[in-house]
Amino acid sequence: MIQKNQPEISVIIPTFNRVHTLPRAIDSVLSQTVQSKEIIVVDDGSTDDTQAVLVDYPELRIFSKDNRGVSAARNVGIEKASGEWLAFLDSDDEWLPEKLETQWAAICNNDKLICHTEEIWIRNGERVNQMKKHQKFGGWIYEKCLPLCVISPSSVMIHTSIFEEVGLFDESLEVCEDYDLWLRICSKYPILFIDEPLIVKYGGHEDQLSRKYWGMDRFRVKALEKMISSGELNNEQKKATVDILIQKCEIISNGMKKRKKDNDVLKWEEKLKIYLSF
Repeated sequence: MIQKNQPEISVIIPTFNRVHTLPRAIDSVLSQTVQSKEIIVVDDGSTDDTQAVLVDYPELRIFSKDNRGVSAARNVGIEKASGEWLAFLDSDDEWLPEKLETQWAAICNNDKLICHTEEIWIRNGERVNQMKKHQKFGGWIYEKCLPLCVISPSSVMIHTSIFEEVGLFDESLEVCEDYDLWLRICSKYPILFIDEPLIVKYGGHEDQLSRKYWGMDRFRVKALEKMISSGELNNEQKKATVDILIQKCEIISNGMKKRKKDNDVLKWEEKLKIYLSF
């Protein structure tokens, strides 16, 4: 049973060369109607004026590290956090003022260990509508998480015990590291969803990882294969995972054919045969 007292929430903000958006993110945490226990900023080896900006925020716990990616930065934050609950915020996003208060009230009323929310999307300065494939859900949503990531790190509040059970972010994945983590979590835990936008996600900028790497399904396949090899899925989950693996292998193989990458085509067709035989 979750104790309905003042929450001990550690906020974790990973950042890399986001000097122009980082203050907005930090200010949105400081403006919350329920204050967090601590705000941890992990500077992932920034080469801009990030450190100079952080000097203006003496209330922060700041950790600096060599550039090893967002997963490593988040993992540092998790390991340094002293709160029972963790809330992540990407340094190019922001929270609405009642984000933490609303989530904490919902968690206390539902006794769930992880909660996410609806979000507002801004692309190139303009608000845009999400597509149907990005629809958010609550409950036992593992199968709904298989096609693509439907939980935003910036919207999550999560109990530390979950990381003890499923592990941290996979630092070997350049992208789709959140997709990988949500699969591991959603296969074991029901998810609380608040159908109210409590964060603002900004997109369209050049340094987004989703724009840096082509063929995102290649990384999702790695995560899906990890789920299969874990041996921890029930029969229904395993079947759904294999089905989506087959779909993604076909998509990637066809893409390689269009690019005339014959060696890669053979590799993906061999992988496809494996999962068709399951």
